[in-house]
Amino acid sequence: MRLNFFHSDLSQKFYKQNKKFIDKVNAFESELVTLSDFSLREKSLSLREKVKSPADLENVLIEGFALVREAAKRALKQRHYDVQLLGGLALHQGKIAEMKTGEGKTLAATLPVYLNALTKKGVHVVTVNDYLAKRDTVWMGQVYYLLGLSIGCIAHDEAFLYDPDYKNVNNSANILINNQNNNKEKGDETDEKRDATGSFKVFYEYLRPVSRKTAYDADITYGTNNEFGFDYLRDNLVYDLNQKVQRGHYYVIVDEVDSILIDEARTPLIITIPDMEASESYKLFAKIVPRLEKNIDYQVDEKLKSVLILDSGIEKVEKMLGVKNLYSPENFRYVHYLEESLKAYALFKRDKDYIVKDGEVIIVDEFTGRLLFGRRYSGGLHQAIEAKEGVEIKQENRILASITFQNYFRMYEKLAGMTGTALTAAEEFDKVYGLEVVPIPTNKPMIRKDLPDLVYKTSTEKWEAIVEEIKKRHNIGQPLLIGTVSIENNEKLSAMLSREGIPHNVLNAKNHEKEGEIIAQAGKLKAVTVATNMAGRGVDIILGGNPPIAEEVAKVKELGGLHVIGTERHEARRIDDQLRGRAGRQGDPGSSQFFVSLEDDLMRIFGGERIKSLMGVLNYPYGMPIQSKIVNRAIESAQTKIEGLNFDARKYTLEFDDVLNKQRRVFYDYRNKILDLAQSHHLLSEVESIIEKNIARLINVPIENLEAFLKEFKIIEENVKLNEIAESSLYNFLLEKSKTAFERIKAEIGIELLENISKSMMLNVLDNLWTAHLENLEYLREAVRLRAYGQHDPLVEYKTNAFRLFKDFFDRFEEMFFEIIFQIKKQQVSPVAKPAPSLPSDISPEKFKNVGRNDPCPCGSGKKFKKCHGR
Repeated sequence: MRLNFFHSDLSQKFYKQNKKFIDKVNAFESELVTLSDFSLREKSLSLREKVKSPADLENVLIEGFALVREAAKRALKQRHYDVQLLGGLALHQGKIAEMKTGEGKTLAATLPVYLNALTKKGVHVVTVNDYLAKRDTVWMGQVYYLLGLSIGCIAHDEAFLYDPDYKNVNNSANILINNQNNNKEKGDETDEKRDATGSFKVFYEYLRPVSRKTAYDADITYGTNNEFGFDYLRDNLVYDLNQKVQRGHYYVIVDEVDSILIDEARTPLIITIPDMEASESYKLFAKIVPRLEKNIDYQVDEKLKSVLILDSGIEKVEKMLGVKNLYSPENFRYVHYLEESLKAYALFKRDKDYIVKDGEVIIVDEFTGRLLFGRRYSGGLHQAIEAKEGVEIKQENRILASITFQNYFRMYEKLAGMTGTALTAAEEFDKVYGLEVVPIPTNKPMIRKDLPDLVYKTSTEKWEAIVEEIKKRHNIGQPLLIGTVSIENNEKLSAMLSREGIPHNVLNAKNHEKEGEIIAQAGKLKAVTVATNMAGRGVDIILGGNPPIAEEVAKVKELGGLHVIGTERHEARRIDDQLRGRAGRQGDPGSSQFFVSLEDDLMRIFGGERIKSLMGVLNYPYGMPIQSKIVNRAIESAQTKIEGLNFDARKYTLEFDDVLNKQRRVFYDYRNKILDLAQSHHLLSEVESIIEKNIARLINVPIENLEAFLKEFKIIEENVKLNEIAESSLYNFLLEKSKTAFERIKAEIGIELLENISKSMMLNVLDNLWTAHLENLEYLREAVRLRAYGQHDPLVEYKTNAFRLFKDFFDRFEEMFFEIIFQIKKQQVSPVAKPAPSLPSDISPEKFKNVGRNDPCPCGSGKKFKKCHGR
């Protein structure tokens, strides 16, 4: 097949480097085409037996790709183009394949997915939403199934296996996927899975509900980034190894990789538990903050998205609260409420950053426009927004576990990704993930016309011009996709079009359930679709609609194909490119144009002084677009500037999270060690080791306090006098006594039950300490920001102090567990319940209330309070 190259030098270079590989895969085709389906599967399974480790994959690479191509021809009536073989190779090599919209990324991914699944280590394929995860499981699942592999799907609160022999009457919906640009085999029109137009039907009824563990145990598992990440966190909270669902992190392909690994990189996944403290203070500060004046009482930095309270603001707040010093220790909680409430008031806008639906504040993903159900801003910000909006304030949460997508996906042995827009972020992919971006040539020449921006002086002029442009093109029947950067603008434009009597569909986070349906019809004659940036990523817009009608397709092409209108430039050029990329797929005609005003946020905040001065001197007639190289350069400069700022912010976030990530891995490793020992019935050896370590620490405690402490826990008898024992013999004496005391507990409770109790206690203590540690690191992170004003590097300060906080973490765990284990009584435990007891009530009882930091600890350990229970 002759390849058309209208792409960058990089794509041509990659093609030339791998031309022989493509030829070898093509040469295999004649051998495989004669095999029956049964023989094809047998060949696949024999290939699997040759793969003993990932290193063996290179020996079966060519044959593996050829098998997938043949299976796709039979199962889907689709044959991989040579450029798709090229994309699949880049993905197998652990790179990012930049493939333009409509070039068949989903099909290209089947090649490396199948190949790497031969290792039996499990392959994960990440999509941006449940709809795509389910669709691709059933659609591509037919290819894998024909080759003898199992396919799982992880969705929100659901898990499935692809099973063509299963019929789920409650899940019988089907969707049509158009394959008009793929090679049709002879007799294809008679295939029962296709309709008269050649569209392929995907039946969800073939998804058999299973446990999450079963779905992960499949050779290949599809799912969303959120589900994979949350399952990892939940796996590290279980009390039994059998409760874990994931089985490792070998190879992952991330679809729309720029959206997931860059745009969502700063939003961590967090599992929380409710904090029982009341959140009434947020209501109070929701009333206080609006009474402060911007630039007098506080300053807002829109570039850095931060708010700084000024001295006059502090004085006003102190007066309203009736306190003398807001920053004194007893009032410090007020500072927290003030800062979060001020952020909520000055930086976070309704219908842009979040929406209020059914009395609940739901975050809107700023890059995709999707609603992030179940996600909450941390640190009290979400409660502050709830107070601002007058809805029910949910209890502030304590963090049990958290991880960023950056650190989750870097856990995989091999990471790859695919998207239509990655080159502008190539530096970030390389520096953060060690990923190389490889542009893949298009199968047919790109003929889309990208028209120059139309720049208006005011926002009003711009919106009027957009409506006129829509009206003009709609009247001739050309399909239109209009992209907006927020729900607010989305609904504003919708209202304007309604007033003009222009029928249109609206696609935003408020009606995301109809996303696939709306996007599928966006290429019909006279269709007008107004969408936020989500714009149906992962779903192709088919000219003439889906299923397409030949006469309509011809008419739409005659009119110039789909025309895309951008209502303003986005902060990142990638997002603009994504919107443009909805048109001109697979050699189709299409066009795009952006409408910009000098009042747009991007221009206002980042445009610089030259643009601001232009606003004053330009004397263009009302409604006339500005023709100025200065403006065009300013737009490009503003985008480059903010991309740099966002990259720096993500890099800064990652540097902080890397500190936590190292500690997280040490903590999870030890937690897993406990689970492993418990499963193999060797946990009591770890308990004995902890007892031994604590005895080694205790001999440094003053003898009187030590004696009282050991008698309290029945480790030594009441008549024992430790001062009568030689110092050189004390350690061995106490070690022997503690072992004897522990043997008594074993005998009284029984080894099996004691192991279960010990496991529950150890995990309970660890998890409580980890939660407190995460909170301390969060507070530390806030505190070190202030140290920048004192010429201290916040990151260095954070690293130093975080290390100190974690240094004694396991010592504290061992000390606390030591005290608990010797308090177990037979009458307190039930062989049936196998309880997971909470921490002892004397961790922070009444007797510790008024103790000075340097006073002896009331527990009798002999340590200073600050080094004992005061920690």
